[in-house]
Amino acid sequence: MSRYSDLDRPPLSEAALNRALVRPGSLWTGVTVVDSTGSTNADLAGAARAGAREGAVLVAEEQVAGRGRMGRTWTVPAYAGLTFSVLLRPAVPVAAYGWLPLLFGVAAASAVRRLAELDVRLKWPNDLLIGERKLAGVLAERVDDGVVVGMGLNVLPREDELPVATATSLAVEQAACLDRDPLLRAVLREVDVHYREWSRAGGDADACGLRAAYLAVSATVGRDVRVELPGDGVLTGRATGVDQAGHLRVHSGGRDHTLSAGDVVHVRATP
Repeated sequence: MSRYSDLDRPPLSEAALNRALVRPGSLWTGVTVVDSTGSTNADLAGAARAGAREGAVLVAEEQVAGRGRMGRTWTVPAYAGLTFSVLLRPAVPVAAYGWLPLLFGVAAASAVRRLAELDVRLKWPNDLLIGERKLAGVLAERVDDGVVVGMGLNVLPREDELPVATATSLAVEQAACLDRDPLLRAVLREVDVHYREWSRAGGDADACGLRAAYLAVSATVGRDVRVELPGDGVLTGRATGVDQAGHLRVHSGGRDHTLSAGDVVHVRATP
């Protein structure tokens, strides 16, 4: 099937993206667009181990073995979403690396809110939500001295193309912008700004305003939550904030708990 067979879902232009994003002073050093791959995170991790420069971006029009958090799969029809990964080599203390997926979520939410004109929120740690339906997910993986951060954003899938009832897309939500090119540019430019500010602050999320920005768009903090923990544990309580490392704070059973990992589910509106 031709890449141009569906005029409602045109392919991305690698040349146009490089002209727009790879400029003096920009974080981004090169954008590669491929028709199909197993996982952009896995491919870029291999490139990182081979010495790829910080700022490399890999975009796939179709991803057949995409992975989300907690080992889940991430699927979207070809040319219907934004599936991409970036390589970062932060010059900050390793203890601050945990903020990178949250930083990416804040940047993506800001870009999509602006172009799509929708109220996009973040479920801890970095799922983009519209209401209670998932629009996008972020997955960060440490690779030697670098970090590969991948994102899958549902742009054009119809309701019947979504993998689960709890997912949504910009098309389903009747967003003001459904053009994948400006959406990708906006997300990457926002990541560039937030990453530079965070780096200049030595990874201090308070000094650069990242924690405040995250809390401002959080759909989790202040809500009653049930968190599925690694090892089949479950914690139910009230999410009260995120700490300086980006970990979720939950008050449960008269105690305050700090969670570095877990899957937030059944988030209910505050009475």
